[in-house]
Amino acid sequence: METIIAKRITPALGPYSHAIADNQLIFCSGQLPVGLDGSLVEGDLEAQVRRVFDNIAEVLAAAGSSLDHVLKTTVFMTDLGRFADMNRIYADYFPGRRPARTTVEVARLPLGASIEVEVIARTLVATS
Repeated sequence: METIIAKRITPALGPYSHAIADNQLIFCSGQLPVGLDGSLVEGDLEAQVRRVFDNIAEVLAAAGSSLDHVLKTTVFMTDLGRFADMNRIYADYFPGRRPARTTVEVARLPLGASIEVEVIARTLVATS
């Protein structure tokens, strides 16, 4: 197993890694819409969704992968009434092949975020 720490996003907010790579799979911890300073991104749901996926792309790049290799996403939202809005933005990040996905409404997320997303992806090369 290999611990993945992305240098271009905020450090993990707790005792966990950005991701763990094992063999050809990358298990990414949930990403919040936070900037490098660790604060919640300013703006509406669209700004939060875009920051989350930009952060995920950074984690995957640190693991030698990309959004093109995502197999599964899990989306946590505080308001499923905004599902269609999230879905429209989400589609921008997966314009071709669509990964499997689960979306769940939750009561709260850290820092008061509206969305958190975790992904499972594959690496481009096997890790040990």
